[in-house]
Amino acid sequence: MGEVVTYCRICEPLCGLTATVEDGVVTAIRADRAHPLSRGFACPKGIAMTEVQNDPDRVVQPLRRTPDGEFEPVTWDEALGDIARRLNALRREHGGDAIGWYFGNPATFSYTHPLWLNGFMRALGSPHLYSAGSQDTNSRFAASALLYGAPHLVPLPDIERTDFLLMLGANPLVSHGSLVSVPRIRESLKGVVGRGGRVVVGDPRRTETARAFEHLPIAPDGDAWLLLSLLNVLFEDGLADIDTCAGQTRGLATLRALVRGFPPERTRAHSGVAPDAARSLAHDLAAAPHAVVYGRTGTCLGAHATLVAFLIDAVNAVTGNLDRPGGAIFGESPLPVDEIVRLSGLGTYGRTRSRIGGFPDVLGTFPAGIMADEITTPGPGRMRALIVSAGNPLLSVPGATALDAALDELDLLVCIDLYVTETGRKADYVLPATTFLEREDLPLPFLQNYLTPYVTWTEAVVPPRGEARQEWEVIDELATRMGIGIGALGPQRLAHRLGLRPSPRLMVDALLRTGPRGDRFGLRPGGLSLRKLQKNPHGIVLADHQPTGRLRRRITHSDRRVHLAPDVILAEIEHLRTTPPTPSHLPLRLIGLREPRSHNSWMHNAPSLMRARTHTARIHPQDAARYGLEDGALCEITSAHGTIRLPVAITDEVTPGVVAVPHGWGHGGGGWRVANAGGGANVNVLASPKPDDLEKPAGMARLNGIPVKVGPVVRESNTEDTGERTGRPITDTVN
Repeated sequence: MGEVVTYCRICEPLCGLTATVEDGVVTAIRADRAHPLSRGFACPKGIAMTEVQNDPDRVVQPLRRTPDGEFEPVTWDEALGDIARRLNALRREHGGDAIGWYFGNPATFSYTHPLWLNGFMRALGSPHLYSAGSQDTNSRFAASALLYGAPHLVPLPDIERTDFLLMLGANPLVSHGSLVSVPRIRESLKGVVGRGGRVVVGDPRRTETARAFEHLPIAPDGDAWLLLSLLNVLFEDGLADIDTCAGQTRGLATLRALVRGFPPERTRAHSGVAPDAARSLAHDLAAAPHAVVYGRTGTCLGAHATLVAFLIDAVNAVTGNLDRPGGAIFGESPLPVDEIVRLSGLGTYGRTRSRIGGFPDVLGTFPAGIMADEITTPGPGRMRALIVSAGNPLLSVPGATALDAALDELDLLVCIDLYVTETGRKADYVLPATTFLEREDLPLPFLQNYLTPYVTWTEAVVPPRGEARQEWEVIDELATRMGIGIGALGPQRLAHRLGLRPSPRLMVDALLRTGPRGDRFGLRPGGLSLRKLQKNPHGIVLADHQPTGRLRRRITHSDRRVHLAPDVILAEIEHLRTTPPTPSHLPLRLIGLREPRSHNSWMHNAPSLMRARTHTARIHPQDAARYGLEDGALCEITSAHGTIRLPVAITDEVTPGVVAVPHGWGHGGGGWRVANAGGGANVNVLASPKPDDLEKPAGMARLNGIPVKVGPVVRESNTEDTGERTGRPITDTVN
């Protein structure tokens, strides 16, 4: 028996873990007390990873779909040989752009997976790259591209030094923080209040975070209206930091003129915030010595998601809190991130446009919401094969019915995953991937998101189960069999031209030695290297706080200024202003939420997390009474695009007129063993599958603020005497 130090790769705090290993098997996981940032904290999901690791339903050998729809085990040689042959046949007949790739959020927690798949798609010359980002955070990256010229420059809320934190659409007491890495974030938020500051949570639901601090009820998808009214008050009441803006920004006068038409009295009907409350909020933000506005997933999934992310930064800039201690700061990585982005060609926005809908690429990816149309629409560039890694688009992409049918038209579908998911059940091959406990890793994409600069490296805790392989290994061998050379970074591409295949470890060591915290030859005292990280398994803290005052040199606009009035945003504000009212027959608004013991569908195979868990729709008592709903009884939620059924949970944590339903449910059969109502309901069925309904600047799916109606489920029956169809409500509770 032995203890192995590692870190969690389920969500962004990346908390330290210690795994107990017996005979090559993980038998227990606990929090790492010696981790310098998480200091003995880990959430239930990280601890439950043992159950996923050892799950008997995991895919641990390559599977091939048989004509009867079942799966049979095959060798890696058989699987990759056939996949390579079929992909090359498609390339010869239709070109490399006939092949697509979709990857889910877990890919981002691997330092190799995204780099290799991007290199593979670049080698093919295919634009068909899709990700979960269009259901999560691409709008944030698009806003950064418009503001700073660089989509990867995402500001962090400087929680440790701020006096006033306004959070919109974020629930960090459950999510543990997103697009900011702050292990033990509950303590950090309480620290704001402890030093005399304030934490205000704007949300349609009284979330776990809102209950702990100040709750500002806001209408679903009302964030843009509120932010525009805050800017209006800041300018009209003389609260704007004009001097700071003059030296930092461009387009201030245009922005000021635009927001003149959005005083709080006019925005109230859309924002749900009373004029006095909005005015007070603007004055408090301006008066605080250090203040910051921070928004996350809830703000990224509305009809104007990119505009909201943009306006959040605009408020920070106009109050003088952009790139300032205690405000919105920009993290610094121990690796040369800006150079990596430049060399890899991944830091793009609008470099190319999608065949369907003409959407701009965001970090090289297009909206997943157009995949069905890209498969079914004839013409040059039609997608005919799809590889899916660490994702389940049939649950996470809007318009599941259309995508389900479209996948049947593919010539080849391959999934690289831990389980046979809903998407995997339609695949020709399901290839077994390692868990994060079975691979070495570096938190490459998150290093510049740490408020306290930090770096760590982990070795694999245990060998891969069965025949599971890391995704980069699968991609690399597939590319070799297809006769194509891949390389995501300049040195990689050069090595491939020379016939070399550099290991990821060598790549990491080179980056560490040449980064701002290393040196070119590994000789500087205190310089970083892979060897030094291996000697410090709990990681290395690099500084107490992120530096500030360096934004201007990282902006890639030619004038090195923050652009506050790009044409895309001006058009979005006009679009917002002229948006027609929603249909009166859909009187409620649907929002999503995250639960403490549920995180995407694959974690639902951990019994300790899902014991006695039921997927429910949270509804206010007034709405329950109005629409004849009983607590625990099945209800039916209907939008213009679909209907779902699930039990009701009557609660005043949501405001009247709001229905809150957790995402990541709706699975059943295959490798899923959730012991409740068929795995719950797929809430994304209610979202529009039409490309025209995707948010224009980033192609985001609208998953928040969806107009819906609710009612009790009615069981229909025939009356023998009249032949008329009658109905009665179903009030059976789901335990």
